[in-house]
Amino acid sequence: MVYFIAGIKKLDADWVEGYSMHYLAHHWLFDPFKLILPVELVSLLVVHGGGLVLDLTAGYLLFFDVTRPYAIISVSYFHCMNSQLFSIGMFAYTMLATSPLFCYPDWPRRFFGHFPEFLRPILPITSPPSQTSSSCVYPKLPTGSAVPQEAASSPKPSSPRLKHKLRAIFTIIYIIEQLFLPYSHFITQGYNNWTNGLYGYSWDMMVHSRSHQHVKITYRDGITGQVGYLNPGVFTQSKRWKDHGDMLKQYATCLYHQLPHYNISEPEIYFDIWVSINERFQQRIFDPRVDIVKADWSPFKPNPWLMPLLVNLSPWRTKFQDIEDTLDNQTEIVFIADFPGLHLENFVSEDLGNTSVQVLQGQLNVEILDEKKNYTLQQGEQMKLPAGAYHKVYTVSEGPSCYMYIYVNTTEAALQQNFTKLSELQERIRNGTETEPLAPELQPLMIDNEDGLAEVNATDPVVQLFLKRQRRMKEVKKRREASFIERMQRFSVKKYYMLRRGFLMTAIALRNLAFGLPPMEQLQREVAFANMKEPEAQATHEDNLNAEVGHDEL
Repeated sequence: MVYFIAGIKKLDADWVEGYSMHYLAHHWLFDPFKLILPVELVSLLVVHGGGLVLDLTAGYLLFFDVTRPYAIISVSYFHCMNSQLFSIGMFAYTMLATSPLFCYPDWPRRFFGHFPEFLRPILPITSPPSQTSSSCVYPKLPTGSAVPQEAASSPKPSSPRLKHKLRAIFTIIYIIEQLFLPYSHFITQGYNNWTNGLYGYSWDMMVHSRSHQHVKITYRDGITGQVGYLNPGVFTQSKRWKDHGDMLKQYATCLYHQLPHYNISEPEIYFDIWVSINERFQQRIFDPRVDIVKADWSPFKPNPWLMPLLVNLSPWRTKFQDIEDTLDNQTEIVFIADFPGLHLENFVSEDLGNTSVQVLQGQLNVEILDEKKNYTLQQGEQMKLPAGAYHKVYTVSEGPSCYMYIYVNTTEAALQQNFTKLSELQERIRNGTETEPLAPELQPLMIDNEDGLAEVNATDPVVQLFLKRQRRMKEVKKRREASFIERMQRFSVKKYYMLRRGFLMTAIALRNLAFGLPPMEQLQREVAFANMKEPEAQATHEDNLNAEVGHDEL
C-alpha cells in the first residue's frame, strides 16, 4: 500500500511534468545518469519518471517469486538514496527493515542454512520447529495418513478460533483505515492548504516542493496600538508552521501567550508569508490582514483565511527559464504574483545597486516612500527602484498581477572580482613569479591557512573573507576525497546525533505530559542539550553565524 498509494499521488500533473523535485537532479547521487543524459532529462526521466514507475510497480513486483529479488534490490537502492537526499527520520530505514516481510516466513532458516557447518553453533537454529503454535491454523491431514507421535500428542488447530477471527477483523479494519486516510480530506477540511490532508497522512511524499521568499510577522498591542515585528520562528524550532494553517494557529496562540512577558498586552498577530510551490510564482499563502489569534479555525471546516493557489498562472513556469536565459550569471530574478487590493512592502538593500521591477500581467502602482511618489506600471513596463529605500507594490488591476524583480548584487559582483584578483596573486606567490613586494594587508596570503590563523590575523576584511572561503573550499574537497572508512565514520556520527536527539526530545515531551512543564530556563537547557550537533557540524554552523555577509560562494 505504501508504494502504490504513493505512486497514485505521483500521478499529479506537477510530478509527471517534472516540477516537483527538479533540484534533485543536481545531487551527486545522480552523477552517473548525467554522464549520458542532460540534467533536464535526468530530472524528468530518472527522478520523476523513475520514482513514479517504482512506486506504482514495487508492491506488485515484491509479491512474485521471480521478480522479488530484483524488486528488493531496487527498493533498497531507492530507500538508501532517500536517506541521503531528504531529512525524513527513520522512514527509509523502517522501509528497508520491512522489505523481508514480502519473503516466505522461513527465509531466515533458508538463508542461514547456506552457511558452512562450522558456523552453525553461533547461528540461529535452521531446522524447523517440531512443536505447533496455537497462533497458527494448520490444514487438515487426509484421513488415514500417518501422524508422527510427537505431533499426535499436541494436535494442531485446523479451524480458526475466536482469537484468529478477531485478529483477521483487526487486520481488515487497519487496511481499510490505511486506504481511507490518504483520501479523507473531505472530513478534515481544516487541515487542507494548497495541498490536501493532515500533514503526514496524505502520502503525497515529495510531490510538492516549496521555497519561501519572504516571511513577516507583525504584532499590534491590543491596548496601546503599538506595532512591531518579530523574527520568524521565534519561540519555536519548527519550520512547518509557514505552510500549514493548523500549525500557524498554534504558533499564533503561542506568541499570544509569550508576548505579554515583554510588555505587549493582548497582542494581535499577523503573518505575511510568501511561498512558491513546485516552481510557481511566489505568492501569499495566508491573508495578511487577518489576526490569526482571533481567526476562526476548525479541523472540519475549510480555512477561511487561506489564500487560493493561483493555478491558472501555472503555464507561466514554461516561460521562467526562457526569461532567465536572457540574463547574465550575475543577475538574479524573483517572480511574484499578488491579489487585487493587496500590496507588498519591500526594502532594496544598498548591496543591490541595480534593482528593477517589471510587470508581466495586470497593473501595478509602485510607491517610493522616501520620494512620496507613485508610479503606475502596465503590462510589459519596467522601472528602476532606488537602493537603500523602502517601496510598496500595489496590485490595482481587477485580477491578480504578475511581476518580477530583477536585481544584481553589485557588492557581491565587486567582491567576486576582488576574489579573482587575490586568487591570481596567491597563485603567483606560490609559484614564485610575483616580483613586487606585498602590501602589509596582503601578507596573510603567504601563510598556510590550514588552521584558520591567517584569516584571523588578516586586517583587510576582503582578504579575511577570501582566506575563509579558501579554507572552506579545502574542507569541502577533503570531505569529497575522504576514504570509505572516513565517510562511514562521518555517516555513523551524524546518525548517532540524529537518533540521540529523537530519543531525548521524546523523553522530554513524555516527561512534560506526565508532570507538566518545568521552569523555562531548565527546558531551554534540556532542549539545547538534545539539539547538540557533532563537533564538525557545530563548528561549521558557528562559522556561518559569524560570517559578516552571506555570499553565494560560501
